Amino acid sequence: MDQKKLQSLFDLTDRAAIVTGGTRGIGRAIAEGLVSAGAKVTVASRKADACAETEEHLKSLGGEALGMPTNMSDLAALKALIDQTVDRFGRLDIVVNNAATALPGFIGDITPEMWEKSLGVNLRGPVFLVQEALPHLTASPCAAILNVISAGAFLFSQYTSMYAGAKAGLMAYTRSMAAEFAPRGIRANALAPGTVDTDMVRNNPPEVQERMAKASAMGRAADPDEMVGPALFLVSDAASFVTGQVLIADGGLTPH
Repeated sequence: MDQKKLQSLFDLTDRAAIVTGGTRGIGRAIAEGLVSAGAKVTVASRKADACAETEEHLKSLGGEALGMPTNMSDLAALKALIDQTVDRFGRLDIVVNNAATALPGFIGDITPEMWEKSLGVNLRGPVFLVQEALPHLTASPCAAILNVISAGAFLFSQYTSMYAGAKAGLMAYTRSMAAEFAPRGIRANALAPGTVDTDMVRNNPPEVQERMAKASAMGRAADPDEMVGPALFLVSDAASFVTGQVLIADGGLTPH
């Protein structure tokens, strides 16, 4: 491989991407990475002001960007997210399902409403978003789906069974997507972060945050920027022969 081809492996120039949960934490870092690699990016989250601020931030990095308030539990909103992205950028090549909610609850205390909220955002939303995107991904010469799951899908995950169960379910859907979409030229992979310094982790009591950070072999939480390299690998030509896989980026928390 010559130098020019090597340098092109992570080049996403002119590709269009959607990043859900893209206004903070891992999603925002991935959106910044995509823009820096040349992609045009739509970021989606529930809060309109956060979407507007992130859109301007990504534009300040020199990229084309769109912020779109979206409730992942609202199927009509998912269709609007796809339609407006394609209207703005003319295509859709990359879908990053990153939006999540870590709703806590012991098994025995879970209510139907808690179940619907957790599974709606963490599993149903990502699956239906991909369904809405499918015609456009099929038309793309370089389509890639990245489902951000969690190392929790492989752990005992006490008190977070709905989150862990949804992420394990999304891992299964990733494999099914890879198998079903390969004839269309669409790749589907998952990224499983461990403890990352995000608002979701900081919502825990300090002693829980410390325990989570020290649980891995590396003994610390990751910075959200440390998820950018693995994410860009999976959606770029660098991973052109990789599909149906889970890349675990957890500092040595989960043997797999």
